[in-house]
Amino acid sequence: MRIAKEGKIFVYPVLFLTIVLIIFYYLYNISGIIPAISGFLFLFCLNFFRDPNRLMPDGEKFIIAPSDGKIIRIEKLHDEEIGESFVVSIFLNIFNVHANWMPLDGDFLELQYSKGKFLLAFNHKACDENERNSIKIKTEIGTIKIVQIAGLLARRILCYARKGNSMKKGERLGFMRFGSRIDLTIPSKVNLKIKEGQKVVGKKTIIGTY
Repeated sequence: MRIAKEGKIFVYPVLFLTIVLIIFYYLYNISGIIPAISGFLFLFCLNFFRDPNRLMPDGEKFIIAPSDGKIIRIEKLHDEEIGESFVVSIFLNIFNVHANWMPLDGDFLELQYSKGKFLLAFNHKACDENERNSIKIKTEIGTIKIVQIAGLLARRILCYARKGNSMKKGERLGFMRFGSRIDLTIPSKVNLKIKEGQKVVGKKTIIGTY
């Protein structure tokens, strides 16, 4: 199993601690509960920070899911910069892969980090009140927006976008640790291929076509 680079700082120390505790268990007869807890924590981190090698679907004129998770909102609204838009909210639980991918080729126009609360990520107030990282991207279908939103446990948002740089569809955009949410705002001319309540797979599920 490949481990995400963002998780190595957690996985390797916990593995080392587990090995030490197992040695202590056999040499010094410490309680077996302690290495068992450490072993469980190691397996949890190993699962959480897994980094599967995924291939995108064939074709060009589509938008891919920027993350794993469950679609908890699809809302049509008027965005001041994009115009008539769809907002697609994806909630990531602790069992999802927490890497984020570029949904389209694009140039980064603006990035804004905002401190905030740590409400449950599926609470719709989270998009306005939680810690978040907002990214505005110029693409072939116009401007789109991605907001990485911290959740109750996720308190470290990693983003590899830099203003003025560009990325290709499917490249690693960032990573969010321990439960979080992604809001994707796209022009309403996109033909959506997903529905509320659907589970999506980052880099594989098609959000919409154009």
